[in-house]
Amino acid sequence: GNSTPDLTYGYGDVKYHLGYNSEIKTESGKSIYLKLSPNPSHLEAVDPVVLGYVRGQIDDEYDGVEEKAIPILIHGDAAIAGQGIIYEITQMTNLPGYRLGGTIHIVINNQVGFTTDYDDARSSIYCTDIAKTVDAPVLHINGDDPEAIIFGAKLAVEFRQTFNRDIYLDILCYRRHGHNESDEPKFTQPKLYNLIARHPNPREIYTKRLIEREDLDAELAKNMDKEFRSLLQDRLNLVKQNPLPYKPQKIEEEWKLMKKPDDKAFNKSPNTGISSNTVNLVGKALSRLPEGFQPLRQIEKLIKEREANFFEKKYLSWADAENLAYGSLLLEKVIVRMSGQDVKRGTFSHRHSMVFDAETNESYCFLCNIKEGQEKFRIFNSPLSEYGILGFEYGYSMATPNALVIWEAQFGDFANGTQVIIDQFIASAESKWQRMNGIVLLLPHGYEGQGPEHSSARPERFLQLAAENNIIIANLTTPANFFHLLRRQVTWNFRKPCIVMSPKSLLRHPEVISPVSDFTKGHFEEVIDDGFVTKSKVRRIILCSGKVFYDLRKEQEKRGIKDVALIRLEQFYPFPDRQLAQVLKKYPKTETVWLQEEPENMGGRDFILRTYKGKIDRLIARKASASPATGFMKVHSEEQQVIINSAFEK
Repeated sequence: GNSTPDLTYGYGDVKYHLGYNSEIKTESGKSIYLKLSPNPSHLEAVDPVVLGYVRGQIDDEYDGVEEKAIPILIHGDAAIAGQGIIYEITQMTNLPGYRLGGTIHIVINNQVGFTTDYDDARSSIYCTDIAKTVDAPVLHINGDDPEAIIFGAKLAVEFRQTFNRDIYLDILCYRRHGHNESDEPKFTQPKLYNLIARHPNPREIYTKRLIEREDLDAELAKNMDKEFRSLLQDRLNLVKQNPLPYKPQKIEEEWKLMKKPDDKAFNKSPNTGISSNTVNLVGKALSRLPEGFQPLRQIEKLIKEREANFFEKKYLSWADAENLAYGSLLLEKVIVRMSGQDVKRGTFSHRHSMVFDAETNESYCFLCNIKEGQEKFRIFNSPLSEYGILGFEYGYSMATPNALVIWEAQFGDFANGTQVIIDQFIASAESKWQRMNGIVLLLPHGYEGQGPEHSSARPERFLQLAAENNIIIANLTTPANFFHLLRRQVTWNFRKPCIVMSPKSLLRHPEVISPVSDFTKGHFEEVIDDGFVTKSKVRRIILCSGKVFYDLRKEQEKRGIKDVALIRLEQFYPFPDRQLAQVLKKYPKTETVWLQEEPENMGGRDFILRTYKGKIDRLIARKASASPATGFMKVHSEEQQVIINSAFEK
C-alpha cells in the first residue's frame, strides 16, 4: 500500500497530541459531550486553552450557567509543581473575566518527572500545594485503591457543582515503565524500579481484596482477567494487520460552516462597511452618560470630542474607529470579547470603553448601552499574565468561531512572555490539528524613543512563523483600515489568527483620522497608494509599513517632494502581491526601496526580500543591533532623522 501520509490536512502531529471528542451516554440515559483538547508537548500549556474553551461554551451555548460545563485538567506531579503557567491559571480562578465555576484537577502522581526524582523536582511538601493559594481542597488518594479513587472523583464533581470552586485529586501511583517505549528508568532510579517490579499491580491487589471480602469468586476473577487480556490482544492484532490512519475529527457543529480558503481568498478583502444608521447609533452611545453620573473633567472633555468627531467633523480617530467596530458587531449580536492588561481604558488611555464615576467609582460601559437586544461588550482587565491569558483567549476563540476575541499586550514587546502559545497553537494548530482560530493579537509597536522594552512587537518573529496562509500579520496606518480589519475577522467564511502591530503615538496623531464615509462602504486595504505625489514624475518608490509612514509623510510635505512615492504595506502576510502590483503599475519604472525603522536584523526586511516577487533595489533601516531600540531619546531622534533623510536624498 501507499505509505505516504495524506497531507491535505497539513502536516499532522504525533498521535498523543491530537484532540478527540465523543458523545457519552450516561447510566441515566442522558448524553454528555466529552472533548479532549489537542495539546503540544510543552507541559501544561494546554491548561489555559481548556479553561478558555469552557468559558467560551458557558458564554456562547449555556447563557452563562457555569454548572453546564466542567473543565478537567490532568497534570503530572512534576509539571504541576514546576511549570509557572499553573500559578497563572490559579490566580485567574475567581476573576470575573476568567471564572468557570471551578476546575477539577487530577494529578497522576508517579513521583518522576521524565527521569527526575521528586526530591529534585520541588521544594513544597506536596506537588499540589499551589491549591492553598485559592483554598481549594486536595484529596490525596492511594492509586492502589480503585474504590477510593471513584469516591474521590464523585466527591470532586459534587463539590464543584455545589460550591463552584476548584478541587484537586492527587492520585499517588507509580510508573511501571520508563517515560516512553525506549526509556530505561533503572539508569536513574534503580532502587525505586526494583521495588516497582516486585509490587503487584492495582488489579491484582483489588482482586485479592474482593476475594478476601468474599465479594468475588476466585474462578470468576481469573476468567475476567483472561477475557480482558484476550480483548487487548485482539485489538493489537487488528491494528498490526491494518494500521489505523488518523481520521480528522468530526468538526464541531459551530465550525461546520467554515471553509478552507484557497490563495484567491486573499486577493481582495470582503466588503465590511456598515450603515450610517449604525454609525449614528454607536456614536450616540459613545457620547452619552447616564443621569447623575459624575465623570472626571478629562472624561467630560473626551466625550464632547467624540460627539464632535461623529456628528460635526465627521472624521473619526483611532479610538472612535475601534469602538465603532465593536459596537457595530454587538448590534449584529456577535460576541466581542477583549482582555489584557489595562484594556478598559487602554495602556495609552485611548480606548475609554468604560469610565468610572469620580465620586463613587461606579463603572459605565458605553458599548453595553447602544440598543435593546444587543450583545453586551465583554472587556476585562487581566491580571499581569501574558502566557496564561493568551492561552485562555485562544481557547475561548476555539469554542466560539463567530465571536471576535482579542488579546491586547500592554506593549507588543511583552508578547514574548507567551511565545509557547504563539508557536505551539496560534501559528501551527491549523497544520498540526486542522483547528482554525480567529483570535486577534493587538501588539503596540513603533519606535518613539521609549527604549528597548517599549518599541518592538518583534514583527520578525511572527513573519518567520508565517507560511501556508496560517496567520494574518498587519501593521496599520488608518483608523478605517483597523475598523475593516476587525470586521473582516468575522466576515470571512474561514478563520485565521490575526497579529496586529498596533499604534502608540498614532492613537492621538492629528493626521490619523478617517472620514465617516470610509466606514459606510469599502473593505480592508492591504496596500495604500500615495495621493500626494505626481505619479509620472516619481523617481523612487518607498515601500514602508506602520508608524514610520507618518514621519516620512511629514518630511515629504514639509519639503514639497513630489517625486518620491510612499506606498504603505498594511498587511505583511499573506503577502498582497496582486494588490501591490496594481498600485505599482501606475508608476514609471523606478528605484524601489524597502524602508523600516527597526534595525536591519529585525522588522520586515528579511521577509520582504524572501517573499516580494518584485525587485527591491535598496534597503533603509537602523543598523543591525542586539537590542531592539536605544534608551536615549536624543539618540533615537538622530537615528530616525537619518532614516528619513536617506529616503529623500537625491
